[in-house]
Parts: sequence; C-alpha cells; structure tokens
Amino acid sequence: MDVRQRLSRSMTRLREAQQRRAEEEFARRVVRHAELSAEPVTVVDGRSNFAQARVPHGMDLAAAWAWRFIVIVAAGLAIGYAVEKFALIVLPVVIAVLVAALAVPVVDGMQRAGLPRRLAALLVVIGGLVFMGLLLTFVGQQVAQGANDLARQVVDGLEQIRLWLRDGPLHASDSQINGYITQVQDVITSGNQHVVTRITEVGAALGHIVAAFFIVLFATYFFLADGAGIWSWVVRIFPRAARGRADSSGRVAWVSLTAFVRATVLVALTDAIGVTLVALILKVPFAVAIGVLVFLGAFIPLIGATLSGSVAVLVALVAHGPLVALLMLAGVVLVQQIEAHVLQPFLLGRFVRVHPLGVILALGCGVIVAGIAGALVAVPLVAALNAVVLHLADTSGTTEPADATGPVPAG
Repeated sequence: MDVRQRLSRSMTRLREAQQRRAEEEFARRVVRHAELSAEPVTVVDGRSNFAQARVPHGMDLAAAWAWRFIVIVAAGLAIGYAVEKFALIVLPVVIAVLVAALAVPVVDGMQRAGLPRRLAALLVVIGGLVFMGLLLTFVGQQVAQGANDLARQVVDGLEQIRLWLRDGPLHASDSQINGYITQVQDVITSGNQHVVTRITEVGAALGHIVAAFFIVLFATYFFLADGAGIWSWVVRIFPRAARGRADSSGRVAWVSLTAFVRATVLVALTDAIGVTLVALILKVPFAVAIGVLVFLGAFIPLIGATLSGSVAVLVALVAHGPLVALLMLAGVVLVQQIEAHVLQPFLLGRFVRVHPLGVILALGCGVIVAGIAGALVAVPLVAALNAVVLHLADTSGTTEPADATGPVPAG
C-alpha cells in the first residue's frame, strides 16, 4: 500500500511539473511575440537567384515582332468578321462616302454662292438622282425606238446561225440542229422545278438592293450636309492627346479618297468613249446608249465593264452578224485591256499616289477576300491607309493641335 501511494504521488508531481513547464514556455512565447510586434522587422536584400534567359538578339526581336503581328492579324480578322456580318449596312455607307467624295466640291461651291449647306446637299442629291434617271431613260428610249427592228434582226440572226451551222464548216444536218435545240429546251425546262426557289432568292436580293439604295441615298445626304458634325464626333472618340493626329490623318485620307473617285470617273468616261467609238465605226445600233451603259457599268469593278460590253457584242451579233460581233468583241477587249493595264494602274497610281503594283495587288486581294465588294473598296482603302501612314511618318516629330471642332473633310 505504501509503495502504491508513493508511486501515485510521484506521478502527480511529474504531471504538475510538466504542466508548469508548458505554461512557462507559453508565457515566454507570448512575451516574445509582443516584443516582435512592437519592433519593426528589418528585411535584408540579398542577391537574386533568378537569371534572365539568354537568347540571341535576332530571336528576341523576331519574337517581339511575331506577337505584335499576331495581335494585328487577330484584330483584322475580328474587324473583317464584323464587316461581313453587317455588310448590308457597311457597303452602302462606303458607297455613300465615295459618292460624297465626288459631289462635295459641288456642295462647297453652292455654299460659297450663298445657299445653305443642307439645301445645297439636298439639291445635289436630287440632281444626281435626276441625272441617273435621265441616263437610264435615254437608254430605254433608244432601245424602245429600235425594238421592232431589233426583234426582226434577232429572227434574221437566228436564221443566219442556223444556216451557218448547216452550210458552214460544221456541216450539221437539220436533225442535228433540231437535236441541239431540243437539248437546250430540255436544259431550260429541267430547271423549272427550281423556279420558286430562284424567285424567292431574287426577291430577297431585290429587297436588299432597295434597302441599300435608300441607305446610300440618306447617308450621302447627311455626309454632304452635316459632315463636319459627323467627323467631329468620330474624332472625339479618340483620346484627347491623339485627336489632333486623328483629325489631320482623316483629312489626308479624304484628299486621297477624293482623288481616287475622280480618277475612277475618268477611267469610266474613257471606257465609255472607247466602246462608243468602236460601235460607231462598226455602225452598231444604239451606240450612244451602249456608251452610257458602259460608263455606268465601269463603276462596278471587274464585271461591270464586261457586262455592259457584252451588250454591245450581242447587239452587233444581232444587227450585223458574227463577223461584226467578233470585231466589236475585239474592240471591247482592247478597251478593257487598256483600262486594266494602263489607265487603272498609272492613272490611279498617279492620282492616289500608290504604286501601280500596289493597285494591282490591292484589287487582287480585295477580290479574294470579299469579291466585287472587296474590289470596290480595296484601292481607296489602300490609298487612304498609304496617305495616313506617310502623313504620320512625316509628322512624327511634331505636335498636332488637339482641337477637333474643325470641318470634316467631307464638307
């Protein structure tokens, strides 16, 4: 019993001693924490163990250019996607800008003569519509006056083709000719099942054309009448420090765009005069009306002059036979070759200050990216960008004013 009691008391004293030591250690830690909190901690800098990667300077420079190029391409793709989605709005607005670039000198002259700018812009838009209407009416009257003769000549021309197939180098028999005619009729009638679909597509296309026409009409009026306010609003989107350069760059781009439109008009007029002279020499009916169609069609890149020139070839075929039609085709091709390889590269390159090779490449890229619409805006876009880049490079060491309240280049 005594041994058990002594052992129990020893264990009790041991536990009490351990508890006292733990409490004393806790008290020392509390005191130490209070001392550390009262005194600021001094951090001593040491040598970093991080070493920058050693790469050749050429690779470093290439990497810097590469990621910037990737960012620019991504931004361009995003802009292109947005433009494609809103093409029904963007393309008419671009056309309105081109029309305004052509008509703004007339509005400026009428304003200097004392007319209010809004009234002058309205008169110019109405006058343009009347001018286009008169041209189309003239063409319609020319065709209507000779419609009966043309119909008779169509019948005679078809008969001449039939006789040429039978008596010419092909020596086709009447049964073969009738077989060819039957095949053509079968091809035409076999497509009747798609007539409803095609009519629906044509109806939708006509609706888009009408909507685009009114967008062009109203946008042209507002660009001519209130271009200063529109441009001031656009410039104010930029940061205040960049507004001066944005304003001056826009004006430089506008000058280049105006020169492009005037050069395009000269090219269209040259095409019209060339095709009209060929038609007059060959005594093709409706020569002046064909010239008007060629002039209007020349504003449609690539296919406009071809379509209008094909009308001249068809009229020559109907009126005077295959030989005159071939001569007319040769004349149209010659005029188009002069336009494509002489007038557009050198005339546009001179007025727009873009190298002829740049004009050709811009047209090709525009066709690949966006078809006819791309060809329509490719050259003016490249010309404007070229003018802006050269302007910014020339003024990189100067300070531009930050006031953006001046008149817009469009008026």
